[in-house]
Order: sequence, then C-alpha cells, then structure tokens
Amino acid sequence: MYTIKQLADLAGVTIRTLHHYDEIGLLKPSSVGSNGYRYYGEDALYRLQQILFYRELRVPLDQIRCIVDSPDFDVLSALGSHRSALQAEANRIKRLIRTIDDTARHLRGKGSMSHKQLFKAFTDEEQEMMAEEAAQRWDSNTVRQSNARWKQHPPEKKQRILDEGSSVYTDLIAAMAEAPSSPRVQAMIARWHAHMQHFWSPNDEQLLGLADLYNDDPRFHANFEAMKPGLAPFMREAIRQYVKNRE
Repeated sequence: MYTIKQLADLAGVTIRTLHHYDEIGLLKPSSVGSNGYRYYGEDALYRLQQILFYRELRVPLDQIRCIVDSPDFDVLSALGSHRSALQAEANRIKRLIRTIDDTARHLRGKGSMSHKQLFKAFTDEEQEMMAEEAAQRWDSNTVRQSNARWKQHPPEKKQRILDEGSSVYTDLIAAMAEAPSSPRVQAMIARWHAHMQHFWSPNDEQLLGLADLYNDDPRFHANFEAMKPGLAPFMREAIRQYVKNRE
C-alpha cells in the first residue's frame, strides 16, 4: 500500500492531481486509515497507469472515467490499443521530423524538394489531429461530425483536398514578403478559410482562436515553422485582419 505522497512520487504526478482524481471519482484510494490518510493498492496503480496513458492520448477526464468504469473494460486490451495509438503518433512525429530535416537541407542547398514534398508529412492523420484539437477547444459536435464526413471520402478525394491545402500554404509562403493585410494575402486567407470547410466551419471567434493556436501550441507551431520560419505569426496577423475585414 502506498500513501498519496508515495504514489505521487512513484507515478510522477502531483498530490494535488491525485486529490482531484479522488474528488471527481476517477481514482479513489483503496482504503482510508483512521488518521484520514489515503492508501493505494496495486489495483489503484494499474488504474492510474491507464488514466495517464489516456491523458497522453489527450482523452478528457470525464471520458476516461466512463472508459475505465465500463463493465467490459479490460486492461490488456486497453494496453494493446494504447500501443497502437502511440505507435501511430510516433510514426507521425517521425514523418514531421524527417520533413523538417529535408526542408533544412533544401534551404541550405544540400538537397532538393518539390513544393508538394514540403507538405508530405501533413497527411489526413495530421488533419484529424488538428480537427480533434479544435473539437476539444471549441465545438466538439460540429468538428467531430465534419471529421466523420472526412473519413468517408474515398482516398482520391482526400488526396485532392490535401493537395488543395498544400497549394494554399505554398501560395501563402510565396506571399510572405507582402503585408498580412495586403489584398493578395487576404485573398489567400479567404482560400484557406474555404478549405477549412472540408473539416469544419469555424466562426470568426474560432478563426481567431486557430490563429493563436498555431502560434501558442508547440506542436502546431513546429508544424508551421517546418513549412516556413515565421509562417505561424504571419498567418496570425493575416487571419486577424481577415476577421476584422468581415466585421
């Protein structure tokens, strides 16, 4: 049996986190001593490990509770699912790193990349990740319904949509010498907004949120910086101007 401090140290979480998990019914102590101390046994350790795996996969706490409390929840099956999901994430990150390295070599004149190759890491999996992030922040039902429609597209249509997105970003990069408020850049942001409709239909407030997300979230920022250094802040200013023009 572990005290709450011992478990916090063992799992690398804070005591406050364990208190919160107890309060919301996600992880109850195995027993409570007469002194009021919480004690956690082996079953609690396995449950906490599952919680932390689901958190790594960005599953909200209320959904985690529903999953692990389900009568048919099986730890071994869950571990297999975690491994598959994390392997897919590892493969996605490897693709992004490879594209960053290839782009750096290209910019140094030590390799050659076509415009299409600049975006080869941004597959439909990447689009799903972006849509899922948007869903968690803003409008989950709308985003997930749109994402479901995306999955129903045949591969050739998905590729056309992804190629269209690549073209939008390529043209934006080519126009970065101009001001974000220039007519040319604003027309491209309008194209970008139209292209977003394939995945979801953000309102003006959500567009501004996306602009901040591209800059403030390390994953998104790295993706845009891999395409072109300075693209994320350039798009933020351009999107802000675009929304202002729509008022």
